[in-house]
Amino acid sequence: MTAGERSLVSQNPWLAAARDIQVPPQAGWRTFVFMGGRGAGKTRAGAEWLRWSILHGGCRRAALVGPALHDVREVMIDGPSGLKWIEPLKSRRPTYSPSRRLLRFDNGAEAHVFSAEDPDSLRGPQFDVAWCDEVAAWLRGQAVWDTLQMGLRLGDAPRVMATTTPRPTPFFTGLLKGADTLVRRTSMAENVDNLSDGFVSAMMAAYGDSALARQEIHGELLEDPDGALFRRQMIDAARVDAPPMMEDVIVAVDPPASSGPAADACGIIAAGVRAGVSYVLADASAPGLKPLDWARRAVAVSREVGAREIIAEANQGGEMVRQVLESAGVDVPVRLVRARLGKRARAAPVATLYEQGRVAHVGLLPELEDQMCRFGAEGFRGSPDRVDALVWAIWALALDGAGPWVRVL
Repeated sequence: MTAGERSLVSQNPWLAAARDIQVPPQAGWRTFVFMGGRGAGKTRAGAEWLRWSILHGGCRRAALVGPALHDVREVMIDGPSGLKWIEPLKSRRPTYSPSRRLLRFDNGAEAHVFSAEDPDSLRGPQFDVAWCDEVAAWLRGQAVWDTLQMGLRLGDAPRVMATTTPRPTPFFTGLLKGADTLVRRTSMAENVDNLSDGFVSAMMAAYGDSALARQEIHGELLEDPDGALFRRQMIDAARVDAPPMMEDVIVAVDPPASSGPAADACGIIAAGVRAGVSYVLADASAPGLKPLDWARRAVAVSREVGAREIIAEANQGGEMVRQVLESAGVDVPVRLVRARLGKRARAAPVATLYEQGRVAHVGLLPELEDQMCRFGAEGFRGSPDRVDALVWAIWALALDGAGPWVRVL
């Protein structure tokens, strides 16, 4: 190690333990995209780079941009790898003012907090550095990115680091092709020394070498596979930021056959209809829930969206599904349905509606959309719980009574 390198490490001890891939080169880029799987060390890399830029790189005004304000505070600032807790000296830790959305460092530098839900909030402010987290999950990615770039105009070489789990959205794939963009990819497997053994083994046991593992664990950017019924392009084409006034709203539930950490997720989808177009309003699906817990979740969502009824698949559980929802305090009618055809055959008419532009997603629903764009492809593994609930929801709103593939109980 040279004298210069020893000086750098003394000012930033993390450099001694960091993997080479986590530390961007000092020159040759304006945008550094660091994409990787869950637990791959992306957040720590972004936080350490921003800390270095502010404390030792001469930067004075930073932008922190996450999918939502909550994400910036809970992950980028207050999380275990966030800006407050990576500072080894307690007396030098930055302080956050929620009312001003401002993180102030002990040398007087400031980091301003922004949500990717609100690109206009970036109009006016100017910066010499920015850290953007989970950019592939940004609701209005291109608009936010473009507005941020116009504010990066301070200093000799304003730059931005983007950390994310990859998803093949049009904005993200375009970002990777930028002339002054440097891209690196890492995997959870490269960071296992800093992760719980239980977490690593659980992830590998649940997902193995599936497409979901390649994206969410190994950080690969996967295009829509051949054979998938749904394509990201048709989902993006009909996406809206906010729904119109609904004519009808329902919540569809696809209960899991069992409960516990290894159980399939309970699919819970809220959807509405207006002028012949169905709108997917929310994905409240969750894995590992006990029956009463997923029932309470479904009831809470139905109240939030003002649902007329809850539709629940009864292939697993029969009348017990209704009883669990009643125990959870359901206050709208519960309609039980039983499928007569396989999952792909049931989903095909719904995929046709997507092709025709008759289904729109409200905002970004990343986990649902990832599952949709894998469902039906060769090698798809696991239960399409979210897709099943989606199919029931759209069937109820747009295809009710069409075809012999369902029986109402």
